Amino acid sequence: MPKELFGTDGIRGTPGAYPLDDRTLYWTGRALGDYLHAIAPAAHILIGADTRESGPHIANQIAGGAAAAGVTCEFAGVITTPGVASLVRQKNFSAGVVISASHNPWTDNGVKLFAATGMKFPDAVEAAIEEQILAHAAKPAASPAAALTADASLDEAYLRFLRGCVIPGAKLAGMRIVLDCANGAASALAPALFRELGADVVAIHNRPDGRNINNGCGSLHPESMQKKVVETHAALGVAFDGDADRAIFSTATGKLVDGDGVLLVAARWMQSAGKLKGSTVVGTTMANLGLEKALAAESLTLAREPVGDRYVLEGMQRLGANLGGEQSGHIIFLDDAPTGDGLLTALKMASLVALDGSLDELVRGLKIFPQTIVNVRVRSKPPLSSLPEVARTLAEAERALDGAGRVVLRYSGTESLARVMVEAEQQADVDRWSAAIATAIRAAIGA
Repeated sequence: MPKELFGTDGIRGTPGAYPLDDRTLYWTGRALGDYLHAIAPAAHILIGADTRESGPHIANQIAGGAAAAGVTCEFAGVITTPGVASLVRQKNFSAGVVISASHNPWTDNGVKLFAATGMKFPDAVEAAIEEQILAHAAKPAASPAAALTADASLDEAYLRFLRGCVIPGAKLAGMRIVLDCANGAASALAPALFRELGADVVAIHNRPDGRNINNGCGSLHPESMQKKVVETHAALGVAFDGDADRAIFSTATGKLVDGDGVLLVAARWMQSAGKLKGSTVVGTTMANLGLEKALAAESLTLAREPVGDRYVLEGMQRLGANLGGEQSGHIIFLDDAPTGDGLLTALKMASLVALDGSLDELVRGLKIFPQTIVNVRVRSKPPLSSLPEVARTLAEAERALDGAGRVVLRYSGTESLARVMVEAEQQADVDRWSAAIATAIRAAIGA
């Protein structure tokens, strides 16, 4: 049965409105606390948030609910999503809670839950917690919100873990790196990390004010990062999203390298070092055909999973792979961590540039097929295959492309959107079929 609250990346919404109203947040903490307390009476939760002004209030509401279940909470303050996942594992917390809406604007926020393994809870556990939330959400809070105080020492524990992930032999001393922190959770952590490793850091969009997160910057808007790389003659540029679980890059010449490029670079290095398990990289249905062909040219396999980091991880575990990720820059180096981590990915890429030369050279042979994603706002989410005109237009597109392109239709897991991805050798085909399919969806279920 589809979940009402939990999407592919936790609970999302507008602070103050359901499901991020105080009552539902309290019962979210209470349901999580009850679940953990039944397993371990001395359960302990770590909570962290990005830089949105609504974060501390949401954290306090959840902590109040958890406390009513007899579960204690510790607050990391502003920290990245993978930072919480890492600390949960390091310090043996029973669970982690991240208050973030990732790459969304400041007016949104969300709640992500992590198990003691540092991975997101399985769907079945989320469904059980959701059932308890919905069963009690109409009731008032049984105890007041907590008043959490951030423990700054947790930042250093996370940075210490990251410093240990530099590729052996790589020296970052003196390397000029531009870091676009998206005015988000990486704003203090990313510059501190790379400066401690000796890099010459040029930090931009690293002054969060509670409302400027992702605003014209970060991984969704990397243009200023690319420009700054060229202006400052940097060796590398990195753009994080608001909670820094993803990163995309710029070469020294200003060329953008997304998650597909990162996967190719990492796969080549890991294969040459005898570290790539099964000669397999796990991507998603959105991975560019160019990545698949570039990997195949080196006898490597791209396995595709549904969009979403949890599905990439599940595919990696099923196939025994240790490298996977998404075009968005959400990369999982499973030998280091079970979650995508933008700072970890940036360390790996900086290490490889330090060892092997320019990023331009490292991505050689990657020919990106023209691709576009059209978002259609929808009023409902019936199976797209059940809409006759959509199905007819899709079949016509697939016949016309005849194996020289792909069409992927899916709904967003966090927004009321249908996403139309079309990829082909010719831009004209991309434009034609993306417009035609989007029009069919809009006519059938458009908002």
